Amino acid sequence: MTMPGWRAWVFAVRSFAAAMTAMYIALLMDLPRPYWAVATAYITSQVHAGATRSKAMYRVGGTIVGAAAAVALVPNLVDAPVLLSLAIALWVGGCLFVSLLDRTPASYMPMLAGYTAAIVGFPSVDAPGAIFDTAVSRAQEIILGILCASIFSSVILPQSVLPAVTARVDAWLAEARSRAFAALGGARATLEVRMARLNLSAEASAIDLLGSSLRYEPTEAQRGAGAVPLLRQHMMMAIPTSAAIVDRVDALRREGALRPEVEAVIARMRTWIAEGGDSRAEAEEMRSAVASIAPPVTPEAGWPVLLEASLAARLRDMIDLRQDIRELRRALAERRPPGPMAFRYTTRARTMRHYDLGSALHSAVCAAIAILISCAVWIGTAWPSGSTAPMMAAVACCFFATLDDPAPAIRAFAKWTAVSCVAVAFYLFAILPALSHFETLVIALAPALILCGLLMANPRTAPVGAALSANGATLLAIQERYDADFAGFVNSSIAMLAGMWIAVLTTRLIRSVSAEWVLRRLLRDNDSDLKAAAAGHGAEHGLELAALMLDRIALAAPRLAKLPRDEIEQLGDLIGDVRVGVNVVEVRRAHHAVGGEVRGIVDDALDRLAECGVHDASPDILRLIDRAIADLLRDRQGDAGSRLLMGLVGLRRGLFRDATGYGTTPKEIAA
Repeated sequence: MTMPGWRAWVFAVRSFAAAMTAMYIALLMDLPRPYWAVATAYITSQVHAGATRSKAMYRVGGTIVGAAAAVALVPNLVDAPVLLSLAIALWVGGCLFVSLLDRTPASYMPMLAGYTAAIVGFPSVDAPGAIFDTAVSRAQEIILGILCASIFSSVILPQSVLPAVTARVDAWLAEARSRAFAALGGARATLEVRMARLNLSAEASAIDLLGSSLRYEPTEAQRGAGAVPLLRQHMMMAIPTSAAIVDRVDALRREGALRPEVEAVIARMRTWIAEGGDSRAEAEEMRSAVASIAPPVTPEAGWPVLLEASLAARLRDMIDLRQDIRELRRALAERRPPGPMAFRYTTRARTMRHYDLGSALHSAVCAAIAILISCAVWIGTAWPSGSTAPMMAAVACCFFATLDDPAPAIRAFAKWTAVSCVAVAFYLFAILPALSHFETLVIALAPALILCGLLMANPRTAPVGAALSANGATLLAIQERYDADFAGFVNSSIAMLAGMWIAVLTTRLIRSVSAEWVLRRLLRDNDSDLKAAAAGHGAEHGLELAALMLDRIALAAPRLAKLPRDEIEQLGDLIGDVRVGVNVVEVRRAHHAVGGEVRGIVDDALDRLAECGVHDASPDILRLIDRAIADLLRDRQGDAGSRLLMGLVGLRRGLFRDATGYGTTPKEIAA
């Protein structure tokens, strides 16, 4: 175990100072529960200043909305405890459902609005007439903690996330450069190579998530925030583009038709990539070199000529993508908006994200049921402190809802909460009775809370630190006068742990799924979108579909690594499927602009593809594609015809990689 660095100590001391300041102000304002300000300060505090500020902004909004919901529900339903329990459970579940459909920092607001209603509402059933005052004071305490955490994070040695983002971008570029160099040198697309491509897509998504807080930075780094979503999409698109280049080169080599001039340009591109050249002049030279090998596509053109034309187009895309990624990297480092992009791109594509309505609903229902079970225990036993159980069930289910199987995380959260109960008992009944001044209280709390901050500064122990600090501050229940009651403390502690364990058991029975189950669901959605694209539904641009499919692949990559090797092999080339999707959409778009018999042929091919799917494409589709290619070579019909021709070449390579020249059908495909 390594000792914490100076940044971890700064974070720990800064978080403690923010929490103590929040408590002091809460005591001065005579707020009823100043310990909520302390807990909130720790919940809001993040290592990076931008993450703290984004969390603070959405937490304020979620607190106000959740408190308002409690004010609306409790007085009207307090005489019908079953209905009140059901109403709050549905509110929490509904807010969690909305939250899970958004994978940005903004998702924190609806989630918090959900469990804040439980935090404010359930303890207020004994005094419904005071619900408005309770909601206002709770909002004040929470907002006070938020403001203190934000101000201290922004003023005292603020730590920007930018160095971490740029370091990971540099590591991604180095790995991508190594893969591209090997691929252009003739390396085969083995399972290890395909897995490396998937891992690159997952890392691009992780970089985007890490950099999402840049726009909230208190420094000039926020100027470069606009580069992050563009960078993510360009990094992801570089992966299937590189795979397409390797595929075309491999096909030409197998045909024995890789001309020396083409090999020379590929070797030149390998050198350019290896040397890390990123000047515009070098990129223009490479574009000129690629243009020199692009063959004229005449009516007499054979399959190798079509492959060369497709290869040249993909090489141009790779040059543009590489230059754009370099420009976006510089924009980040120089804290400025990015310049114009060379790669054809749609603004909408950068916001394309996968969301799963079924999984979100599954999590929402689980949270609602856990709350209802906790309420049943509370109401059925007339437990004096039982309101804490549904409150903590709501918090636990919401906190870990994004995990495939939240039960182990909730169980660990409960375990460390139990540890905090023991530590708090020592403070409450051995240390606090001897204290009489705020200053001595701060000194007494410093060792424990600073230790919690050090744990939070380490990603591996952050959940432990969060559980100890937030739950410990809540159980400590510091108020203006010492008023600890051992029986009440034990009762509250048991209720808190009971709510968490009810969440564990409910999650295990209802919500827990395997990584393989989620993986199959993601890949099924990709297959469904490919069929929809062939049928003319869904994405209107190939990049939109690619963005969505790549996002799912990024989510699937870490889960895929858990499967046995033979099962991974059976899934095929997932990155290649993305290229198929791009070509399907572009073929569908381009063929509307051409006339004659070719339009009907393409319609027929796409309709059949929509029926059978990408992985079960029939030989009839291959024959239809070949007929369309032959017709287009005879009658190009302008730019739309050229785009359609290249789309069909890409589609043919993606669906039938063992097929040779168009017009021929290998026995293994015809069978």
